Amino acid sequence: MKNNIVGWFEIPVSNMERAISFYEEVFDISLERNQMGPLDMAWFPYIDGAYGSGGSLVYHQEFYKPSNDGVVVYLTALSGDLEYELSKVEDAGGTILQHKTKISDDHGFMAVIHDSEGNRIALHSRA
Repeated sequence: MKNNIVGWFEIPVSNMERAISFYEEVFDISLERNQMGPLDMAWFPYIDGAYGSGGSLVYHQEFYKPSNDGVVVYLTALSGDLEYELSKVEDAGGTILQHKTKISDDHGFMAVIHDSEGNRIALHSRA
C-alpha cells in the first residue's frame, strides 16, 4: 500500500474558542471539539480515502505553544482557489504574510498567513 508521509498534524493554540472561530470562518468548515484529559482538541473535517491527511487544533498548557518559527502546515483551499480563503483571513483575526504566489504550473499556488494564535500557516490551491 502507498501512503503519503503525513499521517496527522496538530496546530497549537492558546485560545481554543478564538482559534476555532478563525478556522471555521476562513475555511467555511465546522471543527469537532474533543476533550482528551488535559488536551483540548478541535478536529478538522476528515474524509476517509480523500487526498490529504487529518489534523486538529490542540491546546495543552505545558506541551503546545503557537509559533511563527516552527513547522509550516499547508492547508488545502477547499474553494479551489486560495484567494477566497485568503480574503477572509484579516476579518477573522489573522494577517497575510505572503499573498497568492504561483509555485509552478504543476503544483499551483500558495500563500502564507498568521492565524489568530500567531502560527505561520500556508494555504494551497491548484487554481
